[in-house]
Amino acid sequence: MLNHWCQVRFASTSSASSNAFQAALQSRATLASLSLFTAGSIAWYTHLYGTLPFIGEVHASGSHLSDEGLHPAAYPWSHKGLFDTFDHASLRRGYQVYREVCAACHSLDRIAWRNLVGVSHTADEARAMAEEVEYEDGPNGEGEMFQRPGKLADYMPRAYPNEEAARAGNAGALPPDLSLIVKARHGGADYIFSLLTGYIDPPAGVEIRDGMNYNPYFPGGAISMARVLFDGLVEYEDGTPATTSQMAKDVVTFLNWAAEPEHDERKKIGIKAVILFSTLTLISLYVKRFKWAPIKTRKIFYNPPVDKHH
Repeated sequence: MLNHWCQVRFASTSSASSNAFQAALQSRATLASLSLFTAGSIAWYTHLYGTLPFIGEVHASGSHLSDEGLHPAAYPWSHKGLFDTFDHASLRRGYQVYREVCAACHSLDRIAWRNLVGVSHTADEARAMAEEVEYEDGPNGEGEMFQRPGKLADYMPRAYPNEEAARAGNAGALPPDLSLIVKARHGGADYIFSLLTGYIDPPAGVEIRDGMNYNPYFPGGAISMARVLFDGLVEYEDGTPATTSQMAKDVVTFLNWAAEPEHDERKKIGIKAVILFSTLTLISLYVKRFKWAPIKTRKIFYNPPVDKHH
């Protein structure tokens, strides 16, 4: 009899646990939590390693992973933190590298001379650099176009007058505009830096046709642009040693600023917004407790009427 009671009791407990487990699985909140946890885990792993181990290499074009280029390392940029701003000394040096090295082929169409004021140069310095460039303007009173010195409101000059001229001067390759290049490339600043410093000889078994250069970070490995940065190529005004990596770091910092010139101001406004909304949240919580505390803690008593007939 005792054994029979134990078996019944055990069966009842197991049944209750099983029903509770099934109810938990069927709960919408549980399913939503599991879905969010799974999606977050996949996104986190993909962000770290680029692909999932159980899926392998899946590409829309059917190409091999090496055709997309070597994945760049993550570098500790000085402006990468939540509260960090651009290194403005590096921006000034980066503009010098762009002007002396990159501007011969690549344009910076979205940046005007006035954008440099207060960032890397003073107003007089930017105005002097602008006046060194002749801009077409007009028509004048006689209906003719004329040349004039540049002004702060003018945008930086293009390297070539049109796309055909750019291709003709670069063996058919079109040098991209660098205004948004950091935003337009996967890997951003890390990719641009790795590309500028990653030129090596082709490994054994890899053939590069004439006029091309091997860079493992470029998709396909073969790139039209030759290596342009060499130690001592420019002479920095502040005396910083112009090594290849230093010049690459400075010009990439400058191009990162060109892609988002509002970067520093955006972070400054963000900090103010966090402080403001945090204060408002605390005030709201205090007012809520102040208003609702008497209502939530009050007690209501009911005194039934007394029947005088009994």
